[in-house]
Amino acid sequence: MKKLSYCNCMCFLLLSVFLIGTMTSSVHAASIPEDVHFLIPGGAGGGWDGTARGVGKALADSGIIKHASFENMSGGGGGKAINYLITTKERQHGTMMVNSTPIVIRSLTGVFPQSFRDLTLIASVIADYATLIASVIADYAAFVVPKNSKIKSWNEVVAMFKKDPRSVKVAGGSVQGSMDHLVPAMAMEAAGGDPLALVYVPYDAGGKAMAGLLSGDTQVLSTGFSEAVGLANQGEVRILAVTSEKRLSQAPDVPTLKELGYDVSFANWRGFFGAPGLPEEKAEGYRAMLKKMYDTKEWEQIRSRRGWQNLYKPGQEFHDFLVKQEKVIGDLMRKLGFLK
Repeated sequence: MKKLSYCNCMCFLLLSVFLIGTMTSSVHAASIPEDVHFLIPGGAGGGWDGTARGVGKALADSGIIKHASFENMSGGGGGKAINYLITTKERQHGTMMVNSTPIVIRSLTGVFPQSFRDLTLIASVIADYATLIASVIADYAAFVVPKNSKIKSWNEVVAMFKKDPRSVKVAGGSVQGSMDHLVPAMAMEAAGGDPLALVYVPYDAGGKAMAGLLSGDTQVLSTGFSEAVGLANQGEVRILAVTSEKRLSQAPDVPTLKELGYDVSFANWRGFFGAPGLPEEKAEGYRAMLKKMYDTKEWEQIRSRRGWQNLYKPGQEFHDFLVKQEKVIGDLMRKLGFLK
């Protein structure tokens, strides 16, 4: 009995040492970086820019990281930055690239040859991939007009479109067939109009799209709610409608498309990708960093002010989410005629 007891004790001791070693390795593997460089696939003033800079500020101001730097690289509907991340992978281990729903849409439409699968750790045998770090926030779409516009409601926009589709030019901070294009097309179809008749005017990022709206080149801007609410608070625009299921606390007077009688709702995720060949311990460090950010007052202030909703889907969970989204969006785009 004593011998058995001794063996049991030794086994327990060895198991304890193993577990402690494993826990220590896990903590080490998820070591949070001190500095993060954010690669932004669009110009200043857009949703990607606001997300990267908001996250970077929250991380730095809360002391989770020491320093955040930012690089805007617009072009090719985001494809230029994706290609850059892949071709310079050896020196990008300290970089996180922000992206969102358009990476699914633009891949489906062939705007660039890559898809999220080229940016995701699908299997260790794949040499040229980037690591999918995490989906961080969700944002709704919004339709806005200049503050002094004669258009007072979304129903008026619908009436104008039905009378003469060319009388309504819709601006967006992205290319043809993008989310900014797809959402108003969905809304017009739900209203009984022809979505392919929509006159969509693409701009390089939200700042230029807003300039086009304020100059009178377009009548309506299709954008993310987080950008719209900031501009509305500054007194530059009025929000006509949002694509959330229920009214949002940051703009309680703004109706949803659903309550106006149009069966449309849409939410845009935004998340981060790492460079090809990024070691798993570094990827886990980035994931731990973003998860820790949620508990800070600095993040809560930025999130609530911009109208973002928390959405944390790390690694494989994020990948599975994108696979499902690709199917849903692809089916919808075929229905609307954007894909064959």
